[in-house]
Amino acid sequence: MRKSLVPILMIGLMPTVVAFAGGKHDGGHQATSDATVDRTIRFEAGDMWFVPGSLDVAPGETVRFEIQNSGDLEHEFVIGDVEAQEAHRQMMRDMAAGGHGGHGGHGSHDSGQHGEAAGADMAAVTIAPGKTASLVWTAPENVRDLEFACNIPGHYEAGMSGDIDVEG
Repeated sequence: MRKSLVPILMIGLMPTVVAFAGGKHDGGHQATSDATVDRTIRFEAGDMWFVPGSLDVAPGETVRFEIQNSGDLEHEFVIGDVEAQEAHRQMMRDMAAGGHGGHGGHGSHDSGQHGEAAGADMAAVTIAPGKTASLVWTAPENVRDLEFACNIPGHYEAGMSGDIDVEG
C-alpha cells in the first residue's frame, strides 16, 4: 500500500511540524493541540500555482496550513530558505533523472530524506490530486525571509512558489 502522507518532524527551522493527509496510511501522527495553533491559513495548489502567493507571519507564530490540491498533478508544499529550497529542488531533479520519478520513487515525504539529503531542515507535505493536507509549522525566531514551494521537477520553475516574510 502506498503511503499518501506520513508526518515529518525535523529540528531547526520549525520546532513543531505535523503533516496529515486524507486516505489510509501507515505510521502514527504526532498530535498538536488546537490550542497551540495561532491561526489557520488555507492554500490552494493548482497545476503550477499557489493561492495565496505570499504571506506574513510573526516569529514564533504557529500556523496550520490547509493545502487543497485542485490540480491534476501531485504537488508538495515545502517551507525553507532559498538555499534549502534550491538544494531540495536539485535532489528532486537527481531523483527524477535516476528513474525514481520524484516522489513516486520514495513514497512522498515519509523518510526524512528531503531535509537530510538537501542539508536543511524543512517542513514539507505532499498532496495528491483532489486531496487536502495539513501542515502545522512554527515560524523561526532567527530567520526573516523564507519561501514555500513545490520542488517537483519543473513545478517551481513554472511558478509554484511564494515568499514568507517573518516579521518581528
